[in-house]
Order: sequence, then structure tokens, then C-alpha cells
Amino acid sequence: MKGVALVTGAGRGLGRIIATFLAGQGRDIVITARTPTELHDVAQFLEGNDVRVVPIPGDITDPAHRTRLLQQTRAMGSLSLLVNNASDLGEIPRPELALASLKRFRLTLETNLVAPIALIQESLPQLEQTRGLVVNISSDASQGGYERWGIYGSSKAALDLASKTLAAELKPRHISVVSVDPGDMRTRMHQDAFLGEDISDRPLPEVTLPFWAWLVGQDPERITGMRYQAQGTLWEVPA
Repeated sequence: MKGVALVTGAGRGLGRIIATFLAGQGRDIVITARTPTELHDVAQFLEGNDVRVVPIPGDITDPAHRTRLLQQTRAMGSLSLLVNNASDLGEIPRPELALASLKRFRLTLETNLVAPIALIQESLPQLEQTRGLVVNISSDASQGGYERWGIYGSSKAALDLASKTLAAELKPRHISVVSVDPGDMRTRMHQDAFLGEDISDRPLPEVTLPFWAWLVGQDPERITGMRYQAQGTLWEVPA
């Protein structure tokens, strides 16, 4: 599956690894993140792959920014792979859900749930044209009910359900949707979640590369509706 890819949250961590992998596969790619310096560093790093890499800094909760991203993918051909990776952890330190700021909770939901759905909605014409694939990045926190993970976990649980629903609804239009739990990794977000703790035992995001190589080789319509664990012994997890 070739064509133009769009990766959100691509300035560091998992998003940077996914963008690097896709560029290495010969894909033209649009990348976005909130920090311009990090994003342009990624773009410079990818210049040697003989592909077009367009960095567009901004916040995916901004409708004008989402429109600009999709105008760019259209100008480059048409979007065939959308990776909704940008995520917000919520309050730091992580509070108990019963004591959480509802105002801050809403911001997390806007980033982790509403913005990905909005981006999918606006990209439907391009995805239908290419019979494209949407990958929504989830978390094991969506399944566990872990203490002090209620804000982030519930946003990702909602994204999992939205992914399954969209997969069913968009199947007649040949648009496929999956969610992926990448597993614990040594990233800045993970460090923020465990303030002051040593997370050096967690693997780097590169540990997920075999999974991404497998995923992009699949027929999207065969895998639509699935939820994957990128570090799992079995990638395909029963619904």
C-alpha cells in the first residue's frame, strides 16, 4: 500500500519512529506536531529517503490546522494512510479520576478522541478514493482500569470503540480502520506519567518496527475493525 501518509504527533517518540519507517518505505508523508523545532528536525532527518516530507506544525484540535493538513495531502496526491498518534496524557501528576479537573479532562478528550474523529471525517473523500487505512493509536490503559489512569485510559477506550464503529460503518466505502496499542515504551510521555521514576527498563519505540512492517503489508479490508498489540506475542487480539 503506497500513497500519501499523514502522521500526527510525529515530532518525537512513537510518531517519529512511524514517520521514519514510512518514509523508508518510499511513502510521501505529511507530519505534524505542536513543537515546530522537533517537527522540522524530523523532516530534515528524513530528507535522505528520496520522498516528499512536509512538516506542518500545529494543534490537531484546531479545525483550521486539520484542514491545512488535508489540503496538503490532497496536493501531494491523496491520503491513503492516516495515523492518529498525537495524544495528551492529561493532568500531571496523574490524579484520581474522582478528583480530576473536568476542564482539563475535556482537553484530553479533544486531543485523544474528538480530533482524530474530526480528522477522519474530513479525510473521507481522500480515503475513499485510495481505499485507505486509518490507524488510531490506543493504549493498554484503555483496558485496565489502572489507578490514576482514568483520564487517559477512558479517552483511549472511547477511541477503541470509535475505531470499531467506524470500521463497520465505513466498510461499504472501502475505508479501513484499526486501533493499535503500542505497549509501554521509553518516551517523554511515559516519563511524564511516571515522574521521577526510572523508566530505562522500557524499550524504545523502535521495538514496534516489526509490527509496522507487518501492518502495512496487509490488505486493509482484511484487517479492518481489529485491535492490535504492537509488542504482543500475537499481534491480532480478539475483539
